[in-house]
Amino acid sequence: MNYFQDFISLFYPNNCVACQNALYRNEYIICTSCLFHLPKTNYHLEKDNPISKIFWGRSDIEIAASFYFFIKAGKVQHLIHQLKYKGKKEIGIFIGELYGKELLKSEFFQNIDVIIPVPLHPKKEKKRGYNQSEMFGIGLSTSMQIPLDKTTLIRTYASETQTKKSRFKRWENVNEIFDLQNADLLENKHTLLIDDVITTGATIEACANMLKKIKDVKISIVSIAAATK
Repeated sequence: MNYFQDFISLFYPNNCVACQNALYRNEYIICTSCLFHLPKTNYHLEKDNPISKIFWGRSDIEIAASFYFFIKAGKVQHLIHQLKYKGKKEIGIFIGELYGKELLKSEFFQNIDVIIPVPLHPKKEKKRGYNQSEMFGIGLSTSMQIPLDKTTLIRTYASETQTKKSRFKRWENVNEIFDLQNADLLENKHTLLIDDVITTGATIEACANMLKKIKDVKISIVSIAAATK
């Protein structure tokens, strides 16, 4: 079987989603070199980190962190692009599994009750075929053994893309486009709100402020990547 797979890979090679080099037999999704060299933030180990500070004075959260730095034209941007626009949802699941294992080592992520992905509008999700943040959440849920909630937080309006918008325009674009259903199920829960990329934080801030309407809810935030200035 291994010889047959090697023969097939000559014509249909499996490539690393970050660097595009061919994967070896024991590698999956991301090659060993990229797994080692992708720019990790390690912000999950530091409560008052730069991602948390984005939300200071804007939303009442416990901690925010991102797995990688998002650098323009870099490898992380390339894998995020493939996750969102090229149908490679397995990227989100794989990275979620990796990051979940890292979060379990942090004292700040020991008491999470539920994982909530930033929702897409149903029309947009149908067009794309999936919610990339939900794929990330599936991976986190698997490695952290924490349930994924896809129904409580909903998007009621299909906002415009956030790409190339200013910070204010991003906030204006997502303000009041989220809602809650069966919110009582999250009372007294510590929720992990997740997204693919944090830039200005406008989208996830809007989600967090909606969730804060729930009685005694606590919110922490993580993303696959965070854009650098």
